[in-house]
Amino acid sequence: MSALPILFLASCSVWLSKAQTEFKRVAEENVTLPCHHRLGLLEQGSLDIEWLLHISETVQKAVITYSGGRVYDDLNEEQKGRVSFTSNFLAGDASLQIISLQSSDAGKYICKVKNAGQYEWARITLKVVEKPSKPKCWLEGELLEGKELSLQCRSASGTAPISYRWQRINEEDRAEHLPPTSRVNISNPGQVLLKNLTQMSTGLYQCIATNEAGQETCVVQVTVQHAQNIGMIAGAVCGVVVGLSLLLLAVRLTIRRKEKKRYEEEEAPNEIREDAEAPKAHLVKPSSSSSGSRSSRSGSSSTRSTANSASRSQRTLSTEATPHLTPPQYSRREAEGKETEPKKVDYTNLMKMGATLVMVPAQSRAFQTV
Repeated sequence: MSALPILFLASCSVWLSKAQTEFKRVAEENVTLPCHHRLGLLEQGSLDIEWLLHISETVQKAVITYSGGRVYDDLNEEQKGRVSFTSNFLAGDASLQIISLQSSDAGKYICKVKNAGQYEWARITLKVVEKPSKPKCWLEGELLEGKELSLQCRSASGTAPISYRWQRINEEDRAEHLPPTSRVNISNPGQVLLKNLTQMSTGLYQCIATNEAGQETCVVQVTVQHAQNIGMIAGAVCGVVVGLSLLLLAVRLTIRRKEKKRYEEEEAPNEIREDAEAPKAHLVKPSSSSSGSRSSRSGSSSTRSTANSASRSQRTLSTEATPHLTPPQYSRREAEGKETEPKKVDYTNLMKMGATLVMVPAQSRAFQTV
């Protein structure tokens, strides 16, 4: 009965609309949107097929088309290389295949088939859901007995709504219930508060993020410590730090001491000793003429030395005879002033006074009287 109107109106434009279908797929999966027609047998040259994606009521974009005997599948930059016809579209199967689904592929698709003035189309709604991204687990609080600890869990992406659930994993990798003192934050299910921590709270905790597309998990280790253990660890760390500091200081002082010693050894030969004693003059006995000659200065004749010595001896005798008339200082200055003109010496008087004459070699400048 339904075929009669179609045959009767074969020369007129006929629109056949099919019921709208909805598909839901997970991101990264593939999907095939069906579209079947019966217009391919009429005129092969005038067959047109077009898939459109309605983004909004006023905005739409072409996905793939067939016109003039050619397929155009690069009309949409976001879907380029991911769309194609699944079968022999000329024979009546113009279904659309989309691979590696993305969230941007979601929307309302329309399949239009036109040939010899006749039209057929199909409407399909595609929903793309994303699994939660791998959640991040972390701890907030102090891992000490009697303290409170917060377990945090969150996924950065995924189709809402995302639910979170915490559980404890035993040594056999089996799920267990949370400790009795734990509390779940109703406004933020990804947060669980562990109150009054004890050694029984130590263990591995797992967070499960779930939505309609799937689930992802993360784990975190909780290790509750004694307060005494914390103090011992802190003391040990401080002791190690102090020990290393003292060791470095000793090494530094040793290096500086060696450098100073090496510097002194290098500079010692170049120093001029200011505290060195000047050469001392030695009195020589009359019997040691050779020693007297070494202590005297060279450079003057023996005659001049003898004359000068005799002159000084004569002046000394005169001073002893009349000490109140001529001061010793004046006599010495007068003798130094007249040293260039030696006076004749009265050797007879000198012999009477007990003086002993000593002959000094020519290279000696001193004449010694004992």
